[in-house]
Amino acid sequence: MYLRKLKPWDRQLEILTRMEALAALIEQSGHKYLSYRVVALSVVLGVVAAFIVWSIVRLWYAPIIGAIIACYLPFMKISSDRRKRMATFEEQLPDAIETMTRALRAGHPFPAALKMIGDEFDDPIAGEFELTFGDINYGNDVRRAMLGLLSRIPTVTVMALVTAVLVQKESGGNLAEILERISGVIRGRFKLYRKIKTLSAEGRMSAWVLAMVPLGLFVLLTITTPDYLPVLVNDERGHKMLFGSMISASIGIFWIRKILRIEV
Repeated sequence: MYLRKLKPWDRQLEILTRMEALAALIEQSGHKYLSYRVVALSVVLGVVAAFIVWSIVRLWYAPIIGAIIACYLPFMKISSDRRKRMATFEEQLPDAIETMTRALRAGHPFPAALKMIGDEFDDPIAGEFELTFGDINYGNDVRRAMLGLLSRIPTVTVMALVTAVLVQKESGGNLAEILERISGVIRGRFKLYRKIKTLSAEGRMSAWVLAMVPLGLFVLLTITTPDYLPVLVNDERGHKMLFGSMISASIGIFWIRKILRIEV
């Protein structure tokens, strides 16, 4: 366990509430940061952003909003890297399954097929299959090793692969044929996903426009007619209008994203 390699002080901070879930998220993103350091960076960024925003905009809620956004940036980066890594893994998976299928039909055992993926493919799938092969090679059974792969890459396609392998190990059958069918299903899923992404491109662009137009208009007015903005910024009614517009824009962006997020 990685906690055994840490210093006592680092270990005590890592076992705090919710640090384990954050550590799993960081691991899935492909990074090796310590959880408490990410949290500490988030707090520092929030404090710095609050001071900077307060020195520029003398509104009571502006530093709070700036601090919240800045605090979320490290987690946003980790979540973004996690999504990209998962997407890359799933794009590599059909070719990896086909390679496993050919290896099994050539007479190689299942662990050797996993090792072949680790040797012939690029990360992230090479590293994950190498870890799975290592689990089996060092004494774990196939079930525990495959469930470990699923815990590191918790996606629908990996769940289908793990389920197929475990069912075949318990009930028997032609694993190569099962994996070939799964590979076809995964390719069909990606084809449908790309089609949905193309059809929903206009909606995603609308969300970006909704987010960026107010900010762009604010900058444009600052440059062209700077006399307009002091009334909005300094007057109490302007504060309420700004606060209400931020809330409305946030709700609109969230709602558009929720509509466009289609699970395949």
